[in-house]
Amino acid sequence: MAGSPQEVTSPKVDVKALDALIDLTLSADLDQRGDITTACAGLTGTVTARIEARAEGIFAGEAVLPRILEKGAPKVRLNRTSLIHDGKRLHPGEIVAKLVGPIEQILACERTLLNFMQRLCGVATLTNRFVEAVAGTDAKIYDTRKTLPGWRDLDKYAVRCGGGCNHRIGLYDAILAKDNHFAAVPLDGLPAFLRQLIDRANRLDPPPRFICIEADNLLMLERMLPVAGIDIILLDNFTSEQLHKAVEMRDQAGLRGQVELEASGGINLANVRAVAESGVERISVGALTHSSLIIDMAIEIDQG
Repeated sequence: MAGSPQEVTSPKVDVKALDALIDLTLSADLDQRGDITTACAGLTGTVTARIEARAEGIFAGEAVLPRILEKGAPKVRLNRTSLIHDGKRLHPGEIVAKLVGPIEQILACERTLLNFMQRLCGVATLTNRFVEAVAGTDAKIYDTRKTLPGWRDLDKYAVRCGGGCNHRIGLYDAILAKDNHFAAVPLDGLPAFLRQLIDRANRLDPPPRFICIEADNLLMLERMLPVAGIDIILLDNFTSEQLHKAVEMRDQAGLRGQVELEASGGINLANVRAVAESGVERISVGALTHSSLIIDMAIEIDQG
């Protein structure tokens, strides 16, 4: 067995990937000419500014905001004691951070900074709504790979800030065999196929973080349960009744604590509580990163 499923324990953000994304974003705004509006207005000098929340939400960006300033506004000083912490609840009008520095640098990176913060907080906020919806059950909320291109690491960071858990990071770190992987395999041949897959997976160096197999129905689940080495069985688009039955089948097979069950597909805030109450340990929700709304923020200049 590859090992028990675990939350990702990597650093909060991959700084190299973050820097590349910041550079790309700043380049889209500034190109080779810079901020021609601020230049033509003749604005110079040191000012103080504040980043304000304009809506309720959960903050994510404590590990990102300082790096954006370092890259895009190196002479702007962040008041570290003013920067709120990841996971903190935001309220309209609340100050997220205070800045001091050249007005031309603050304005040059204003939109880059806000675009990053607003999306991160949006993902964290939606994640937290799902986490709160299943509070008191044994289920945890997981993300998926349905992330904004180039934002995989940051989207998953924001999920953690919202109280959620990360599924696999990419195709490289864990096994997730879905219906397309064994579409040509007859039902009776599924156990042998999976045993071969698991054997090959366990020979990898390093081994996968976990081995997860998708089941589309209860018959497939029945064939999978006797196969040793599966960490997670993903129950795709199961009804509430089917989820309860799946948990019962797993428990009757004596696999509670050995094989976790993950519900996925069609899960939203209206039905996630019922899904959690079926007894599954994991609920994966693509909407956390593909359908979150931003949390509105603004940068206000206080004085010249």
